[in-house]
Amino acid sequence: MATSPDPDKTAAPGMAARAAALRLLDAVLRRGLPLEGALDKAARGLDRSEDRALAHAIAAAVLRHLGDLDAAIDGATKQRLPDDAKARFVLRIALAQTLLLNTPPHAAIATALPLVDGGPRKLVHGVFGSLTRAGVTLPDPPNLPADVAERWAEAWGDEVVAAAQRSSAALAPLDLSLRAVSRTAEWAERLGAVSLAPGHLRLPAGTRITELDGFEEGAFWAQDIAAALPARLLGSGEGKTVLDLCAAPGGKTMQLVAAGWSVTAIELAESRIKRLKANLARTKLVATIRLGDALTYAPAEPFDAVLLDAPCSATGIFRRHPDVLHRVRPRAIVEMAERQRAMLARAAGAVKPGGTLVYAVCSLEPEEGERTIQAFLAAQSGFRIEPPTDVELPTGIAAAPEGWVRILPGILEAEGGADGFFIARLRRN
Repeated sequence: MATSPDPDKTAAPGMAARAAALRLLDAVLRRGLPLEGALDKAARGLDRSEDRALAHAIAAAVLRHLGDLDAAIDGATKQRLPDDAKARFVLRIALAQTLLLNTPPHAAIATALPLVDGGPRKLVHGVFGSLTRAGVTLPDPPNLPADVAERWAEAWGDEVVAAAQRSSAALAPLDLSLRAVSRTAEWAERLGAVSLAPGHLRLPAGTRITELDGFEEGAFWAQDIAAALPARLLGSGEGKTVLDLCAAPGGKTMQLVAAGWSVTAIELAESRIKRLKANLARTKLVATIRLGDALTYAPAEPFDAVLLDAPCSATGIFRRHPDVLHRVRPRAIVEMAERQRAMLARAAGAVKPGGTLVYAVCSLEPEEGERTIQAFLAAQSGFRIEPPTDVELPTGIAAAPEGWVRILPGILEAEGGADGFFIARLRRN
């Protein structure tokens, strides 16, 4: 697909944001880049934060409803457009604005046609007009990509697939972890939030964290309720040491420091360490930070606990990052699982006798969760699963019979849902 027009050379109001949305979708769908990671480059040249937000909103809406948008487009064309055809991309953008973002059809098509940039403008105009005149609608909730739905149905059943469809249709709420757990009730009242657990607050989707009272003073940070559980399972750390592997952006590091642990945080990328340091500085929390690879890091002394929140497919965070369902392929899941097993074996060597090892992934793939832990326990006779107690988990989340925690779509649905996660707490003999 050719690049979109230079936004500086487009005259129609709003064209710059639409051109950025096109570049963003091209980065995700054709080049396999993460949505958030591609945003800065795609939105380069946009002077207003509103335009940047609009470009992101359009791209995210397309990704949440991609299969259904394509089905509508294919139903209105005599010959199927190639997946990477610019006309298909532009039609997706125009239809998503009209059907999902309440943009009037005339405005959607006026800002879409210049994006075709020498291509089949008449085709795009005709297909869009035909669909809007016919009153086209999209399924509610949207369908998942067919390969994802099939994979999750086999692993978890049709009810979980249906729940995933429902959760993909709605924007996720803003979850906060508090620096001072003892002030949960105070901050809940102050911010008008609800709490699902001590030290946790939940606010409506669309809430801007940087505009909240308490943000500048570092009273909290954004962290989904599911993502907060791995560190919670380590409890209080007064007088004890913990190794936090793959630590950035720092949510779990900050939890551990706030709980009294002496934290050594390891991160592979210098850019991610910069973000970790910024988050620690804002919250006025202190940890030892090391540049290193979880596959090779060798501490001089073992730790009382090790937390490995391993790099993974991240399919569990599709509510906030709809791109993952279109970028992650089965082969990548297998490769990630192999790397996770190597990381877990390495992490085990850093745990003191009698110490704790917590393994977590924000993935809905059994290969990265259940099967990784089963393989580890089969190879490591010196570790056993230590199931969490009911007190350690929020109401609505329970340990599996095997002793680990598996959070699936549908869990906490009435409260706004949670990211997909797998967490296992292990005790070294």
